[in-house]
Amino acid sequence: MNKYQKSADFLETLSSNPYPGRGIMVGTSADGKKAVVAYFIMGRSVNSRNRIFSEEPDGIRTEAFDPSKMVDPSLIIYHPVRLYNGELIVTNGDQTDTIRDFRADGKSFEEALRTRCFEPDGPNWTPRISAVLAKDGSYKMNILKAYDEEGSACLRQTFEYPVTPGCGHFLHTYETDGNPIPSFAGEPEKVTFEGEIEDFTQAVWHALNRDNKVSLYVAFRDLESGEIETCIINKHPEEK
Repeated sequence: MNKYQKSADFLETLSSNPYPGRGIMVGTSADGKKAVVAYFIMGRSVNSRNRIFSEEPDGIRTEAFDPSKMVDPSLIIYHPVRLYNGELIVTNGDQTDTIRDFRADGKSFEEALRTRCFEPDGPNWTPRISAVLAKDGSYKMNILKAYDEEGSACLRQTFEYPVTPGCGHFLHTYETDGNPIPSFAGEPEKVTFEGEIEDFTQAVWHALNRDNKVSLYVAFRDLESGEIETCIINKHPEEK
């Protein structure tokens, strides 16, 4: 029996799932020269869909497209991406800042996430998903999820990956749509992908469910120079 995880096409994985929720993909370009990061958000409610990604000097933040429609910002307004000391931190919540602050104190990615838990939105108990991309292109991914349907305890799992040209790993909050929404299960999915940043970004955007997709961020990082090129797509135009 083959016990090794098989690779799936990233775009096929996205297009076959109507609601993976929020998702992080990290990997390495086919030529081995660039690290690749993608982060997207989706939404079913008016509040979740009322968002855009905006650029910050060290990454991006979410903000309300129409502030008058914002109901509860606690779980939907945050900095998904921050660059700190050469590490690119990507998460689906305000644990981005927790990780950055712990790294600034000389502590680890894992130590930071031991202080956090899944989101308090029962009965969904949305997992917190996080990744950190190192300067050399290696990366770690982490998921914090509920132990049971009552949310009685938190499971903390961290996965560490080397540079593998043309390969990445995909971690998302939900298995698919549902009520309650079923949490992601298992280890991050091994995926393959190709293309330069603009073509890749457009392909990912078109693969996401048309009704539920909200915003997408993609970064290509040159592993030799450290230069980062980014693309952002918002379903809502930035100008009203």
